[in-house]
Amino acid sequence: MSEQQLEFATKLSNVQYKHTPSTMSIPELEQIVTPQGTIDLVTIAQGLHWFDLPNFYEQVKWVLKKPHGVLAAWCYFLPRISEEVDTVFDQFYYINTKPYWDSARKLVEDNYRSIDFPFEAVDGVDHTGPFEFVTETLMSFDGLLTYIKSWSAYQTAKEKGVELLGEDVVEKFKLAWGEDGHKTAKFPVYLRIGRVGNV
Repeated sequence: MSEQQLEFATKLSNVQYKHTPSTMSIPELEQIVTPQGTIDLVTIAQGLHWFDLPNFYEQVKWVLKKPHGVLAAWCYFLPRISEEVDTVFDQFYYINTKPYWDSARKLVEDNYRSIDFPFEAVDGVDHTGPFEFVTETLMSFDGLLTYIKSWSAYQTAKEKGVELLGEDVVEKFKLAWGEDGHKTAKFPVYLRIGRVGNV
C-alpha cells in the first residue's frame, strides 16, 4: 500500500498505519513492524499476486505466532451486474484491456488457485482454498467508470497515451446500463487461508 492510499484509510484508534519499504530485511521488519512471533493474522486484499512471494512468506512466517498464526489473502474478479452490462464488461475486459494487464493478473484470473501458498489448513477445513464468496454493493454508472479507472491496466494504457474509456466505449456501457440509477454489483471473492504451523 502506498502512502497516498494510507491517506484514504478510515482512521481507527486501535489500528496502526505504517508505510514500509517494499523490501525489508528481518532486522528492519522487527524494528519497523513487530518482534518475531507476535502477530495473530496477516491479511492481503487484492495484492498477493504483486508480491515477491518467497521473501514475503519468509517474513510472514517470522512475524506470525506459531503454530496458529494465520495468513488470509483474497482477490476478487469481475463483478456481475446484469446480462446486458456483463456482456459489454466482459468484452471490454478480455479484449480492450488485455494488452495492458501485467502478467501477474493471470493469478487473479485463476482465482489464486495456482498461486504458491505454503501454509497449513486452518482448523475445520482440509485445504487452504480458494474458498469462494460473493460480496454485493450498490453501484452507480459513474461508480462503474470510477472502478474501471482504478485498474492498473487502465493506468498503464493511459501512460501509453491510450484512453480505454473513449466516448464509444462509454456509450456502449451507458446503453447496457439503461435508466437505472444504481444496480447491484456482485463481486466473486476468492480466499486463500492457512496457518503458519511450526515451521
